[in-house]
Amino acid sequence: MITQIKGKLVEKNPTYVVVDCNGVGYLLNISLNTFSSLPNDENVLLYSFLSIREDAHTLYGFISKLEREIFKLLISVSGVGASIARTMLSSMTSEEIQQAIASENVKLIQSVKGIGAKTAQRVIVDLKDKVLKTFDMDEVSVSQNNTNREEALSALEVLGFARKQTDKVLTSILKEVPDASVEVLIKQALKKL
Repeated sequence: MITQIKGKLVEKNPTYVVVDCNGVGYLLNISLNTFSSLPNDENVLLYSFLSIREDAHTLYGFISKLEREIFKLLISVSGVGASIARTMLSSMTSEEIQQAIASENVKLIQSVKGIGAKTAQRVIVDLKDKVLKTFDMDEVSVSQNNTNREEALSALEVLGFARKQTDKVLTSILKEVPDASVEVLIKQALKKL
């Protein structure tokens, strides 16, 4: 298995790159997130995944190990092929995909081109436990995308509180008071931290 490729970036496109590694040019299919994260200099290191099928041997490249792991998890789901997984990684960051799966956000997953309601639900059912366990995440509430929550979280971080602990406290507060304002969230969190 080819696990990573380090070499000179010969060609760079939004969907693929060619990396020259000691005179051999490897074509790696990439996501838009990887494309935008590629360095401008010639030397690159991409983590790779080799997909072998009857009709093709396809190499995929990723800017981080996390992105590669998310890709491998996605293609393990029935109905999600490599092209849909790559589209998903182009539409959202690896962290956003993790959060969407952990918080069971079917609409966000379904917003990706090529994923219908049943496939989105299958992705969540098949991967939620794996995502929570593999990436050491806690149970995430549906209010994950709450902007008040994010503002309160960043304010508490500035005050010196640890993100993970603050995250848990805010989640518990939002379970009790789902529409709490930023001020209420911060005051309640300060009492519990």
